[in-house]
Amino acid sequence: MTPEAPVPETDLKRQLVERFQEVNGDHPMTDADDAYVSAQFVTLEELCAVHGRESDAVRRLMLQQRLPLPGYLRSDGAEMVPADLFALADEAGGVDLLEAWFTAHWADPIVGKAEWHAYLSGQYVCLHQVSPATIQRKDHLTTAIGAAVDAPDAGSAQWSGRLHTLVDELDTLEPAFTAYDRLRFGGPTSRDTCVDAVRARFPRP
Repeated sequence: MTPEAPVPETDLKRQLVERFQEVNGDHPMTDADDAYVSAQFVTLEELCAVHGRESDAVRRLMLQQRLPLPGYLRSDGAEMVPADLFALADEAGGVDLLEAWFTAHWADPIVGKAEWHAYLSGQYVCLHQVSPATIQRKDHLTTAIGAAVDAPDAGSAQWSGRLHTLVDELDTLEPAFTAYDRLRFGGPTSRDTCVDAVRARFPRP
């Protein structure tokens, strides 16, 4: 059997751009978006150089849905990824074990699988550090904040204290986001709705 010819790096980059746009849509990145992303993320090339990995091999893993897609594509085409992109795979014992390790953190395998696909999308840019624990904690906090408005003691000092404790914790988990995020997510971010809006509506006493 003739060995399969390797895919040129330029083709892998093009395929990755196409896959990214399938997931996120084709939205322009402004100068402000670029500046935000450059401060929060690193280029795939830079990260691979630090970790002694080949960038085309990592792109292939992304296209095979074994590692997450980049969080952003900067306007110059750079694939922007979190500095800890490889951390979960390392903790799991390798890329081949990552999916089973990741999904096992949810008791319901259907939920675990859904979270795995969300993780692979690269769209967990809503967390400074992405892990099953932080994903679950963010879900808990946003649900609790949303439910707090209808609590029986809403408006009381104790209620306000509980609410702002939740909001403050979510604030520490989430970055600021950028305008591009509101385009690809089709509306306000969880920081907009669960941190900024709640603080504006229910200021500390």
